[in-house]
Amino acid sequence: MTRDLPYRDNVGAVLFNRDGLVLVARRADLPNAEGAAGGWQLPQGGMDPGEDPRVAVLRELAEEIGTDKAEILAEHDTWLTYDLPPELVGKALGGRYRGQRQRWFALRFLGEDSDIRLDADPHPEFDAWRWVPIEELPGLAVNFKRPIYEELVRAFARFARRGAQAG
Repeated sequence: MTRDLPYRDNVGAVLFNRDGLVLVARRADLPNAEGAAGGWQLPQGGMDPGEDPRVAVLRELAEEIGTDKAEILAEHDTWLTYDLPPELVGKALGGRYRGQRQRWFALRFLGEDSDIRLDADPHPEFDAWRWVPIEELPGLAVNFKRPIYEELVRAFARFARRGAQAG
């Protein structure tokens, strides 16, 4: 049955600050997951039908962290996919998808920390955020997303240097 379900198209943001650290946010539905894998994640979200991924990633930033003050530095050259574990199929993602097909972007944050407003949405997805070294990302991910986070570290580590530019 799982193979009959489609992947949900999704975009994700690896948002770097001026010091080369990456924004992660704690899921509001997992407030006690301070140290647990999966409690903290990168901003990501579904795409509207026909939406350009480059437009979608900035929209998702605005919706999830309250600001789109960012510039795209790079786009991962392939769509990355993950399958939900069997116990989540039919429950997560509205029960309509087997997992997600994601287009990931590295972005430079152009604003100030005060521009990040998790309360911008009436139903915020996140309740806390912080900047972390990119190498910490795989350890924050739930098991089924860990390979994607490992790939993001490989693909975008060059932007983790202070002041790194697009390239």
